[in-house]
This record gives sequence, structure tokens and C-alpha cells, in this order.
Amino acid sequence: MKATILFTGGKDSTYALHLAYLQGFDIVVLSTIYPLYEYSMLYHKPIFDLLRLQAKSLGLPLESIAVYSPEHELSALYKLLKRVKENYGVEVVVSGAVLSDYQRMRYSMICDELGLKTYTPLWRIDQSKYMFELVEHGIEFILISINTYGLPMKLLGEIITEKDVYEIINRSRKYGFNPAFEGGEAETLVVNSPLFRKKIRVAGRKIIKSPYEGFFIIENYGFQ
Repeated sequence: MKATILFTGGKDSTYALHLAYLQGFDIVVLSTIYPLYEYSMLYHKPIFDLLRLQAKSLGLPLESIAVYSPEHELSALYKLLKRVKENYGVEVVVSGAVLSDYQRMRYSMICDELGLKTYTPLWRIDQSKYMFELVEHGIEFILISINTYGLPMKLLGEIITEKDVYEIINRSRKYGFNPAFEGGEAETLVVNSPLFRKKIRVAGRKIIKSPYEGFFIIENYGFQ
């Protein structure tokens, strides 16, 4: 079946894409919503230039739509999915939803309206096990922001290793944050995966605002 992935360039959507491919779905296009405001409960705001680089590495076309305010989030999703259904023959929408009923129910509602099926391979996955699976399956990702106490700022901009996952899980138990960052504790960017044709190189600098907040500002990027 022809499928699209709601793609942000982070670990969840990339791993959902990976699992959908292993299940035999024919991924024909990436679909991205780009919110032009600070915070969305429905969408992760991607870094658009890097998103295009990821699409190129995956060898897939990228379809996107900007959304200007929260009240237009669902109509933007409807328009985007209608477009990929008509232009690419998409039958299935894959998403990387893990815990958010808010996300999953709204995605399903729009897909039902358009006669599309949904596939959410990460839904309710064990959070700690999931983090190890990412590393084991070759999903290489960095943290581009940290928004909670307890996650070490040294991890910003670094590819997360199995050793790092152990540290993240141990700290999540101590400080009470979600080990897979489903509460917005961190944002991720994937630089390589088994489906990438070329690994992405990023360089930049860390900005530490407080023990609770830090960012990795990407200043240079390209293919290795």
C-alpha cells in the first residue's frame, strides 16, 4: 500500500518510517506541517532546510504546508493529506505518535474524513525499551534542545549512544522526566538511519540558558 509519513525529521517520525518500511509499506512521499508560531500541541516545528536534506538523503519527495495559527492546524493537515492522496495515490498515513491521544485522535479524524488508513507503529511503546531500539536499529540522532532539569547539557549536539541512553533512563527515574522526551523535555534531529543514502553532518554551538533550558544552534550542515 502506498503511504506517506507525517515527517518532522526527529527520532519518532524517522523510526516510524523505518518500521513502516520493514512492514512492507510503499513510502512514496514525506508530509510535513510547518507551524509558524512558537508552540503547537499537534506538531513539532521542524528545521526546514535540514528537512529537505533528510528528504534528499531518503530519496523521497517532500510535501509541506505552513500553518499560521493553532486554530488552522486541522484544516492544514486536511489540505496536505488531500494533496498527497490525489497526487501520489497515498492510501495510508504513518505517524510517529507515541503517547499523545490528542495527536492520534486528530490525525485519525482527518484520515477518516479523507478515506485514508492510519498506521502508528510506536503507539504506547515502552519508553525505555524504545530508546534502546533506536540505537540498535541505527537511528542516529542528536538533541537540539533540552527543556527539563536532569538531562545533561553535554548531550546537546551529540549523537546519542547506548551509553547515553542508560544515563538518560537513569536520570529520568531520578528526576521524573519522560525518557523518550514525550513531555517535550527535548527535541531531536536525525542525522542518519538505515534508509538514508548519505549521513548528514551538522556543526554549531551550544547555548545554555539555565539548568532547565539549552539549545544547539546549527550553523553549518551538509552531507558527509
